Amino acid sequence: MRQHEVMDCYGTELELFSIWMKNKGMTKSTHQAYLSDVGYFLQSVYPTEMKLIAKMDIMRYMALCRENGAGDEARNRKLSSLRSFFKALIEMEHLSANPAALIAKSKQEKNRIPVYLEENELEELFHAIKGKYYIRNAAIVLLMAYAGLRVGEVHRMNVQDFRQDGSIHILGKGRKWRVIPLPEALQSFLNEALEDRKDSRQGKEQPFFVSQFGRRLSIRMIQTVADDTIKQLKDVLPSLADKQLSSHKLRHSFATMQIRSGTDIRTLQELLGHASIETTQIYTHIDNKQLRRAMDNISTKIPARK
Repeated sequence: MRQHEVMDCYGTELELFSIWMKNKGMTKSTHQAYLSDVGYFLQSVYPTEMKLIAKMDIMRYMALCRENGAGDEARNRKLSSLRSFFKALIEMEHLSANPAALIAKSKQEKNRIPVYLEENELEELFHAIKGKYYIRNAAIVLLMAYAGLRVGEVHRMNVQDFRQDGSIHILGKGRKWRVIPLPEALQSFLNEALEDRKDSRQGKEQPFFVSQFGRRLSIRMIQTVADDTIKQLKDVLPSLADKQLSSHKLRHSFATMQIRSGTDIRTLQELLGHASIETTQIYTHIDNKQLRRAMDNISTKIPARK
């Protein structure tokens, strides 16, 4: 099936959805991801008329996604995209019902222990940063590993978000701001990155991280900076060769370090910008001292071998 045929059939609905997302203030990355998810779904139901799309069509699509290897998290994201799509069409007075509204999300595995780097490995990661744009790239990696920023948050960061009091004001998921007071060492790196920064060519916008062409550094490039640094780390520490590491795992490493340093779960939730404390609780399973002490209490009660 050709893409233009789907666009001809559902172009009006996709345009309405795009307008709705812009009015909601959704980030560019979310906007693109939702349109992509909805586009794949519409390919599966083409050429069904929009008002005739039913709950069964969506359930059939979700089953197809599972057959093609999509996990629970991926399918739940696709379902969220479709719910938003039909909700948008209702609010734009183009449809009267949301066929995705009553479809239950897949149950995801809870309390999975996230992949992370140990503190000594983070130190090696820092030493693995090399290249022409060392100061800029070091600031990016440090913000993810020692301030817990998401890739998209690093991408959206502007010069004015780094305040004179040494804190950064971060626009996170759900268009919510949070304030992170930075340690002096990290402040120093950001100040150095500002001095080393190329002038922006984006008019009034003053992105903190700028490409060699004077444009806001893309999400893809920020991921590449992190991934290349991680690759260098694996060359230095072959024991990490089989570990599934990525830019987002640096955020996991930050959360792990905070828990091990005694940070309470509510404060960590604020630092990470999680909407629900349940999301933050996965990190308590990494180094739960109470559980360890509880098991130590019975260590002397285990019978010795005769």
